Amino acid sequence: MRVEDKVVSFIEDATYDDLNATDIDIVKKQILTYVGCVIAGSSNMGCEEVVEIAKDLGGKEEATILVHGGKVPAQQAAFANGVMGRALDVCDHIKPGMHVGSGMIPAIYAVAEMKGGVSGKEFVNAIAVGDEVALRLNLLEKDYHGFDPTGIAGVFGAAAGAAKIWGMSHKEILHTLALAFNRAAGSFQCNIDGALAVRVIEGWIGQAGVECARLASKAITGPVDFLDGVYGYFNLFTNGRTNGEEIFAGLGEEPLHTYTLGFKKYPSCGMTQGSTELILSMMAKRGFCADDVEHIVLTMPTYGYNLVGNFKLGDNPKVNAQFGTPYCIANALVRKEVKLEHFEPEFIMNDEVLEFTKKIESVCDPSLDPIRPHYASDIKVICKDGSIYEGSIDISPGTEEAPLKDEDFKRRFYDCIDFAKKPFLEERADEIYRKCLDVADMGNVDELFHFMTN
Repeated sequence: MRVEDKVVSFIEDATYDDLNATDIDIVKKQILTYVGCVIAGSSNMGCEEVVEIAKDLGGKEEATILVHGGKVPAQQAAFANGVMGRALDVCDHIKPGMHVGSGMIPAIYAVAEMKGGVSGKEFVNAIAVGDEVALRLNLLEKDYHGFDPTGIAGVFGAAAGAAKIWGMSHKEILHTLALAFNRAAGSFQCNIDGALAVRVIEGWIGQAGVECARLASKAITGPVDFLDGVYGYFNLFTNGRTNGEEIFAGLGEEPLHTYTLGFKKYPSCGMTQGSTELILSMMAKRGFCADDVEHIVLTMPTYGYNLVGNFKLGDNPKVNAQFGTPYCIANALVRKEVKLEHFEPEFIMNDEVLEFTKKIESVCDPSLDPIRPHYASDIKVICKDGSIYEGSIDISPGTEEAPLKDEDFKRRFYDCIDFAKKPFLEERADEIYRKCLDVADMGNVDELFHFMTN
């Protein structure tokens, strides 16, 4: 069997009963995280404009724009809901930088709403299926060469989940994925430049998931050898380093890879999580504060340094801060904590924090590349009294190796509610939280998403 057909058969045959307790728990947390992110991101920079565009385009009323309300064609709803879900950058993620849920979940829900009557179990199963396809197709740092993993591998998760919830035939699923292969795009230059395109890419993969399924349902075809063909996914992105047979070995027979998903402790890029955690722990252990510090040296491997090693203000300070480790360290030192609001422009532009970023020297050390993990960083703090404190971190909080606790997820959800400052959501917060955790028991998943919409 061709590997492409093997993947399609997995999507086609997967059922809720195949999921183990860990799979179900993680998907529920993925939903809870996404819902919180959409609520908090609904009025963030660029999001209301995207919603306005989706509504202005008009068209058949198929799917809901979450929080704001109003129905638009399914692909437009998936786009707007994906952009909102990524705005605060506290969604699920996995190294070396793929964000799965914020683009995939809106694609799956848009198709579910268009189809009607989709149960919670069907919804959870479709997310688990999409996760598995995207997580297996996620590549190594060296393969991406600056491409954004979300746009490259994440789009397959959105397409797979959309096709699953649609209830497509084998051939239709095949061409949904094959068409999605041609939508694999996105660059980390957006992150480095602080462009709002970072969150737009998330919307695009949601939109593409719906559009590719829609096209395939009308017999529009894609390249069926999209994985192992001479110009297929693995030859294009890994230069033949691996292939579909290796990547999808054991598919449908071994446990799913949902357990590898990470969830962020802090509202910034995954590559900044370790450094933020490290400086806070060093402050607590060593007892120094911002006023004591003369200079800080931050050392990172090449990949992390290139993506988040520097901080400079541009047109979108929020994105600059989310992808600037010096800001994350300065913010933690000056404020002694990290909150969602600290990544809003009025907090970023604080003179004391900005002045402190100038004390942080970022160093790229390529010698760390082969010997330290993806999230590694070292911090040396030189104090005004001559004291020197050094720390290292290899395991980032919220990853598979250091998972967040249930109370962390709950606290982050209510942080998102508070951040949104929308009275109708504050009144419904407890019920929304409960619905997210009880989603698998719902006869119709609309019960959750309509309840969180004005």
